[in-house]
Amino acid sequence: MLRLTLPAAGLLLAALAGCSGPANFAPVSGVVTLDGKPYPNAVVSFQPLGTPDNPNPGRGSSAYTDENGRFVLKGEKDADGALIGKHRVRIMTRGNDVVGQDSETGSSDETPAGARKVDPIPPEWNALSQVEFDVPKGGTDKADFNIVAKKAKK
Repeated sequence: MLRLTLPAAGLLLAALAGCSGPANFAPVSGVVTLDGKPYPNAVVSFQPLGTPDNPNPGRGSSAYTDENGRFVLKGEKDADGALIGKHRVRIMTRGNDVVGQDSETGSSDETPAGARKVDPIPPEWNALSQVEFDVPKGGTDKADFNIVAKKAKK
């Protein structure tokens, strides 16, 4: 049977905790545009994608865009950046009065008319997102996302 002294156990726990800590974190920033214009007041979310070897890669990171559409991701304990590796990206308009779009019709969710505003960001960027971004070891300031809103069907 393996016996660990208290200091050795502490070092082992510190080493394991470091697997998803600052050593695997990198700064990430960028700009969100909607129909070619900087988009303020959006929520940008990065969620690490699991692999067969690492099905639970860690917590995600998020940020709000400023008036220029610029964002800087924050992770756990407000550390700048995101875990290194592939992430699912979701972007939506910030606010409790905003509802998503129906992916088939582009209409608002089942909310009384006039009670809420429809998010101009299509579901392919939030609820139905398949958008991926690979965070490199050195980080990036080029996590730019150019969103095109769907036009209403005639």
